[in-house]
Amino acid sequence: MIMNKENHSSLNEFILLGLTDNPSIQLPLFAMFLLVYVITVIGNVGMILLICTDSQLHNPMYFFLGNLSFVDLCYSTTTTPQMLADFLADRKRISYNACALQLYLFAFFADVECALLAVMAYDRYVAICNPLLYTVIMSKKVCKRLMAVAYIIGTVDSIAYTCSTFQLSFCSSNIINHYFCDMPPLFELSCSDTYISEIVVFVFDGYVEAGSLGIILVSYIFILTTIIRMRSAEGRQKAFSTCTSHLTIVGMFHGSALFMYLQPSSSHSMEKDKWISVFYAAVIPMLNPLIYSLRNKDVKHALTKALCKIGLFKKNGIASN
Repeated sequence: MIMNKENHSSLNEFILLGLTDNPSIQLPLFAMFLLVYVITVIGNVGMILLICTDSQLHNPMYFFLGNLSFVDLCYSTTTTPQMLADFLADRKRISYNACALQLYLFAFFADVECALLAVMAYDRYVAICNPLLYTVIMSKKVCKRLMAVAYIIGTVDSIAYTCSTFQLSFCSSNIINHYFCDMPPLFELSCSDTYISEIVVFVFDGYVEAGSLGIILVSYIFILTTIIRMRSAEGRQKAFSTCTSHLTIVGMFHGSALFMYLQPSSSHSMEKDKWISVFYAAVIPMLNPLIYSLRNKDVKHALTKALCKIGLFKKNGIASN
């Protein structure tokens, strides 16, 4: 990332206004989001360890779920620790280069998650619509290649986002009306024309969103058609149960992202956007492992076995492998 001379000579840091300037609720918000972050770390690290250690979870579905937990953990960590520190700080500073890095990492993990949700939808399509060929189609090599594609998409798009944002001039003010370095408040802060940068972001973001949602929509059309044709009520219920957790996460993630980014800059309200971004940047990474652990029998069974092994839970007839 190259800074022009004007930016480098006149601007070395930004001041973040944070979620709120009301001092009476800074500590309650700190406590609440600290709890959210602790649950996020425990939930996602626990999910990763569970999938790695339980042989019954060594299949493509849980391979992707483990990667989703890793991405969620990194995604939340790019912004939440900064937000927590700023709740306790008198002056919320972030250097120019740290701001650019934070935007890059945030965009990277958001795009990887977006692509990964599409990959997980394709995985469910193969499992339900072509069960006999599932292990052949979703081989280890294919799964690794699909994950590589997700990370490549994240890399390319985040570079485009970051470069299009930080080629702008920030000469009038260094105060960002947000709790982290995001594109909309940086565009608002810039004293140069942001039209081209906004078009770049809109095109790249729209491409990733449309591609991900398109794959998810087509996959679930085929899945729904296959489920309707099933004669067994038990089979239909099992098929639905493997999809509901994924669909819940898709709805939360894509719904908030579309609302936040794919709207004209004239419609943006920074105060509203800050709280929406808290939902998709801090709350969703916390909810994802909870949704999968509460609604997935295999995960609950594996968790029960793990707790039994360390003596925190009575077996009550649970078979151990």
